[in-house]
Amino acid sequence: MTTPDPHSDETPKPRRKSRDWVAILLALVLLLLIPQLEVHLVDLTSQLPISNSIIALAVINLNILLILLFLFLIFRNLFKLLLERRRGVPGAKLRSKLVGAFIALSLIPTLLLFFVSAGFIRNSIDNWFSTQVEMALDESLEVAQTYYRNSEANALYYADQLSQRIRRERLLNEENLPQLRELIKEKQEEYNLGIVEVFSATHEELVRVANPKLPIFDITPATSDPVREGLQGIRFSQITTVGQADLIRGIVPVQSNWDPKDIVGVVVVNYYVPYSLIVKMKEIASSVEQYKTTRSIKGQIQQSYVIVLLLIALIIMFLATWFGFHLARGITVPIQELVSATTRVASGDLDIQLETTSTDEIGALVQAFNKMTGDLRYGRQEINAANLELKRSNLELDRRRNYMEIVLANVTAGVISIDRHGCLTTVNKSAENLLHMKADKVLGRDFREVIPTMYMPQIMTLLKDLFYSEKGTVRQHMTIPIGDEKYTLMINLTTLRDNDNNFMGTVVVFDDLTQLYKAQRMAAWREVARRIAHEIKNPLTPIQLSAQRLRRRYLDRFNAEDDVFDECTSMISKQVDELKNLVNEFSNFARMPATNPTLNNLNDIILECLTLYRQAHKDIRFDTLLDGNLPNSKFDREQIKRVLINLLENAVSATPSSGSITLGTSYNQEINLITLTVSDTGCGIPALNKPRLFEPYFSTKKTGTGLGLAIVSTIVADHNGYIRVKDNEPQGTQFIIELPADDNV
Repeated sequence: MTTPDPHSDETPKPRRKSRDWVAILLALVLLLLIPQLEVHLVDLTSQLPISNSIIALAVINLNILLILLFLFLIFRNLFKLLLERRRGVPGAKLRSKLVGAFIALSLIPTLLLFFVSAGFIRNSIDNWFSTQVEMALDESLEVAQTYYRNSEANALYYADQLSQRIRRERLLNEENLPQLRELIKEKQEEYNLGIVEVFSATHEELVRVANPKLPIFDITPATSDPVREGLQGIRFSQITTVGQADLIRGIVPVQSNWDPKDIVGVVVVNYYVPYSLIVKMKEIASSVEQYKTTRSIKGQIQQSYVIVLLLIALIIMFLATWFGFHLARGITVPIQELVSATTRVASGDLDIQLETTSTDEIGALVQAFNKMTGDLRYGRQEINAANLELKRSNLELDRRRNYMEIVLANVTAGVISIDRHGCLTTVNKSAENLLHMKADKVLGRDFREVIPTMYMPQIMTLLKDLFYSEKGTVRQHMTIPIGDEKYTLMINLTTLRDNDNNFMGTVVVFDDLTQLYKAQRMAAWREVARRIAHEIKNPLTPIQLSAQRLRRRYLDRFNAEDDVFDECTSMISKQVDELKNLVNEFSNFARMPATNPTLNNLNDIILECLTLYRQAHKDIRFDTLLDGNLPNSKFDREQIKRVLINLLENAVSATPSSGSITLGTSYNQEINLITLTVSDTGCGIPALNKPRLFEPYFSTKKTGTGLGLAIVSTIVADHNGYIRVKDNEPQGTQFIIELPADDNV
């Protein structure tokens, strides 16, 4: 099965049309040039007979047309070959070499034969028109012409002799007519004249004597023009055609003895020229004329022969070119088909099969190619089957890998895998978030380059324990600082080995137990607070009542100067009140009330709280950056208000006079999140205290209980929110609370 090659010999229709137009234009040019050439040749051959001119023009035109035709065919093939070579058509170079070789082999002997033949023809034609031949023909024609001239001179001479004798002897007199007849007959026989005639002045034929051997006798009527001209005194000769013969006449007038101007008669002497002699003389004249005519077109004859030779040379060159093309096509076309088929095979088409009827090496090559494509097709089918099976296996592996990646991406534990060379190969999403790293920046790098130097002793200790572990796993708690916070992690290291027990690497799984530990500590502190509140609250009331009874009973018994009793009882009551407040704080921390969410707007609660603080703290500027598009959301109004009051109390206590406190809100519609910020320009919080800021009983104030921010963190957590702290710019502290904007909380 074969398909057409874009570089095949078949010319596309647009190019074929363009060549047709070129042929039409060439024909039009020839139609314009050939008439001009014919006009030029007519000028050269205007002296020739019409038939010869027409034949010469026809032969020349035919030769020119044939020459132009073969030139067109030769140059067309050569131009086509050059065009294919420039286009890089497969086989064009070999074809051009073969055609060039055939042209060269045919051109040298053809040119040699052409020049030798042209010289031979030129010499032969020169010999045809040599001086000797021309002189012989001219002399032959001169002999014929001399015969006629001599005959005319003899006719006039004998006519003169007879005219003079007739005049002297007055033989025109009537009485002398018998003597005249005898004289004419005698002289006719003596001079072997054809016909001798004597006419009187009255146009009367007096004597006519003819040679009895002549076929004609009555040839000169008395009233004919020659007789009238002779009677007018004119002496002349003429040649007259009689039948198929010629008569050479000599007409001489007979003058009077008395007056020479008086013409008394006419003597006519006729020489008879037979037809056979006339034919020979005409042949001589025709030969001379034809020779001269042919000599006048000597150059055209030579050119005609040269043109014929050129035509033969062009035919030989055309045949050599055609044979070269034919032979080259027999070699290059199969090669071209092989190249095209090879290109298709290279592009993946293995169904191609080439047809060949040749039994030579080219045919063997085509058969080998067909066998090769068949083997390749069979091999590709096997490979496709193997690829299909491999693709199924890869799809299954990809499915499992994707499943494992999804699992790793969604597990809360951080997972990191390290290969046998110590390079990181896997970092899941939880590990990225916890360790504050990007997987695409650390994958493929050595873990010693990624882990900070301060952690390396602990990591190396874990790896050492893993190396000596019989179970191939190590588990340990670690508290490490990451960023501004400390995290408590449960780290599990496990050795990875293949089915042949070869070491492949290590997988590290760590769980963030920070919030769990915080919750455990919070629960423990709440139990402690509950017990402390229970144990302390019971004796506080009797103590306070006893102090009050002592004041009422014994205060008036002491002097005014002695105020020790008053101060002591007042201090007892005051400290008992403070202890009650502390116990109430413990109680509130120990048993946080359940949230009662209702639909509220956070901006309204902020403005309500700020109204009281602006009146109470006029030396501090309170600013707001509230989002007007903040949606209503469900939350416990009193608990959120308690959060704001606690944060505002801390901000007021940390902010000096002329300082500022800014409350801001914003709403992220994409993640449906409300953000509350409380910023101050106070003294700020040291970085070491920030990780423990929300732990119970941690406070930087001398009079603080350390439960305010712990309660704030608990309330925010109960609302599924998150609170964090960072430094404010340029100074101070900023608390950020993020709450879900959900009316179904």
